[in-house]
Amino acid sequence: MALPRKFAALHRGLLSKETKKRAERAVLGVAIAGFLVHLALIGAVEAGLLVVPAPAELLRNPIAAIYTPFSFILVYEVYLLVYYLPRSLSTYVGKQYEIITLILIRRSFKDLAGLSLTADWFASAHDRQFTYDLAASALLFFLIYVFYRQDRPRRPAPRVRPAGVARFVAVKKALATALVPVLLALAGYSFAHWLAGALRPAAAAHASFQDINNVFFEQFFAVLIVADVLLLLLSFFHTDAFHAVVRNSGFVISTILIRLSFSVGGFLNPALVVAAVVFGLVIRVVHDRFERHLGPTAARVPPRGGAPTGFADER
Repeated sequence: MALPRKFAALHRGLLSKETKKRAERAVLGVAIAGFLVHLALIGAVEAGLLVVPAPAELLRNPIAAIYTPFSFILVYEVYLLVYYLPRSLSTYVGKQYEIITLILIRRSFKDLAGLSLTADWFASAHDRQFTYDLAASALLFFLIYVFYRQDRPRRPAPRVRPAGVARFVAVKKALATALVPVLLALAGYSFAHWLAGALRPAAAAHASFQDINNVFFEQFFAVLIVADVLLLLLSFFHTDAFHAVVRNSGFVISTILIRLSFSVGGFLNPALVVAAVVFGLVIRVVHDRFERHLGPTAARVPPRGGAPTGFADER
């Protein structure tokens, strides 16, 4: 199954290797420029050239300027997530884990600028949150490493894909292409809503926009849940293998846990993120062991005198 010609051209224009390289260079340039502008704004506030009645947390310390380039790096990571969706499900899920880890690291830079540095460290909720985020970031870094280590050398893909695999890949390409304008619109709406709340605090009716760390990404993971559920349902047209269904369902649960982390604070926030990645890692490890020990054709060859086992090779 192939995408319609116009839709295929749109996919190539938005998610080709050339577009990925151009996006990488553009984001790098914007990130450097954003960092310098942020530093200039902080310097202007410090020198009294820019009068701000109540300087925001991001305008009080030069360390906080690192928050800006990290934000643009996160935007590029979102693009990479959509880019890898049709190519590799495991890389697509891994990118989700990378994004939430970078969100924690970005928040750490913001919090680092406002540490109280008192002898009674854990008496401050701000300092405790910084500690939780640092510990969770280091643990997530290790878990993501283990997650990607599950990738093993595979045989070269056949030149002619089976009809079911080709159809499923075409569906994933269509979904990835549709996600690009949706996420662009969501990013524009989120930024406009947050900016309106920053300029007029009384207008910030929704709590999720009151925390700059949640801007866009809380809604982004809600969109990913919808995309993951669609992938799960559409995968049934490709395979009904038990281990594949459990893996895809587990990845949906992992995404939901990440989304829930945005609605809580304190220790529970990074704890939910770590739990999501641990759960996704365990699901993948068990799935790969199913394939390794039961073989890719177990679902297609029923045991003598019995029904099919329900296992099939699914990538």
